Amino acid sequence: MSDIETTVEPTRRSRTSGIDRALQIFDHLQRVEQASTAYEIARGIGAPLSTIYAIIDDLVDKDLLNRDANGLIWLGPRLYHYGLTYARHVDLLGAATQEMHELARLSGETVQICGRDQDMMVVLAMEDGSGHFNVSSRVGSRSPLNWTASGRLLVGHLPDEELLGIFKRSARVSPTGRAETDPLVLADNAREALAQGFSIQAGESDFAVACIAAPIRDNRGACHATMSIVVPESKVHADLIALVKDSAKRVEMRLGWTHGS
Repeated sequence: MSDIETTVEPTRRSRTSGIDRALQIFDHLQRVEQASTAYEIARGIGAPLSTIYAIIDDLVDKDLLNRDANGLIWLGPRLYHYGLTYARHVDLLGAATQEMHELARLSGETVQICGRDQDMMVVLAMEDGSGHFNVSSRVGSRSPLNWTASGRLLVGHLPDEELLGIFKRSARVSPTGRAETDPLVLADNAREALAQGFSIQAGESDFAVACIAAPIRDNRGACHATMSIVVPESKVHADLIALVKDSAKRVEMRLGWTHGS
């Protein structure tokens, strides 16, 4: 008998679990956005029809799926109630604030969450960075939309006529004199910024101060708020842009917002 003990590791299960199959069914129905037959679901997720029949029957019994008189399968009422409970505990500012703290930690810079108050941009939440760079705008402070990177993003989804009207009545000359005031140019800039997923303002409202902002958009693509970093103008670089965009995207994911970009 050998003195060397042989350890045989258990074979990892390769079969898809029932929970995974249930999630695949939910994901398929969400993707196609219409009631489907069991055969269509099985074909869509590449699973044996007999397996899908059994899982669907179980989920229907638990009200997680619904089967109509024609045998078509759709999401069940129990999922709706779960969604309502989740929605009550997750709101935009709450989700964004969690990401704000993380972005401040990763970047070491001052981070702001900004929103729109009619024709003005307002700072909704803020966390100072670990450095010595001081930011003059605090929570509750308001600025004309044309002075800020966030301001452009917050209105970039609006129809052309409404967008142009906002800038016609709200554009103001900034303290540095560098902020754009032409409504047509501002409207174009707003649409372009939203399309590219970020906006940069440098020295437009304060000398030597820059802001990098990314939009937080709902399922229709409307911008409800922005995540932004305020830094010295000399510190604007691609890594910070990527951090801000990723942070805003995670807020959207927390809220279940997908707008196809």
